[in-house]
Amino acid sequence: MKADRLLSILLLLQTRGQVSATELAERLEVSVRTIYRDVESLSAAGVPVFTERGRHGGIGLLPGYRTDVTGLTADEARALFVLSAQGAHSDLGLDGALGSALRKVMAALPAPHRPAAERISERILVDPARWMHGTASPAGAGPDLGELQYAVFADRRLRLRYRHSGTPAPVEYTVDPYGLVSKAAVWYLVADLNGEPRLFRADRVLAAETTEEVVRRRSGVGLGDVWAVLRDQIERLPKEVPVRVRVRRGRLDLFLRIHGGRVAAQPPEAGIGPAEDWVEVAMVFPAPAAARSLLALGADVEVLAPPAARRELARAAAEALRLYHEQPS
Repeated sequence: MKADRLLSILLLLQTRGQVSATELAERLEVSVRTIYRDVESLSAAGVPVFTERGRHGGIGLLPGYRTDVTGLTADEARALFVLSAQGAHSDLGLDGALGSALRKVMAALPAPHRPAAERISERILVDPARWMHGTASPAGAGPDLGELQYAVFADRRLRLRYRHSGTPAPVEYTVDPYGLVSKAAVWYLVADLNGEPRLFRADRVLAAETTEEVVRRRSGVGLGDVWAVLRDQIERLPKEVPVRVRVRRGRLDLFLRIHGGRVAAQPPEAGIGPAEDWVEVAMVFPAPAAARSLLALGADVEVLAPPAARRELARAAAEALRLYHEQPS
């Protein structure tokens, strides 16, 4: 709509200063001719907008002109306040800044939109933490995310002491960071290692030090590009192992709350039939050894197939038996 576009131009000029007609046309996905017609409309409405020709010219507002019109619709206002529940700002130490920004937005909102925006925090809660993972920050086991942030924004190389999964001894790397990504409540550092894209979990970083060396990013490559490559690599990993289990019906609800993310097909409802009956459930795991987590429910869950997963649980149970059979000293 033209009204939305005029407001977008006005807000861009307020925040960016003088902007070329070509850039405005690209950002708003219209022609340059349309931008000039919109500028004429703004001028006719009393907005002190001007244009300057030449290589360093552009479109701008007279110095000192401001408007307190936010242009937010009711849905846009609600969306901003849902943002406050996402959790990523807490890990980055931006709680205070976000709260202050939202208070300013609230003050500038049209009066009819304020009640709906206020109710968002009372009616919508987004908890990004996964079940059974506690409330600790994903980076709590390693350095504060602040050091990783600093290297990213300072465009400096980063020296890491990093512990890989399943490897007891940490290793040291000097990487070229592109940025930070929060995925499923877990923070990752996206960086190049010797010119190749790599992903580092923040909670496995044991120490981080920003160097004085300028970052050596690949030309024309940004965070989104590197993340897309890494995400594609992860999603193309070998398919997960199908595992067939049976669960006592009386424990099926608890089983699904804990392991629901691994269930491949919806099982029968828990309440239909005696609690002692068994219900078969199809699951997937990244490897047979990962099925060891099913031991948490003891004899209420049995792995039926594949044999490799049954052997893994048998080994895990035998290890636990040996451990607890020994008398403590």
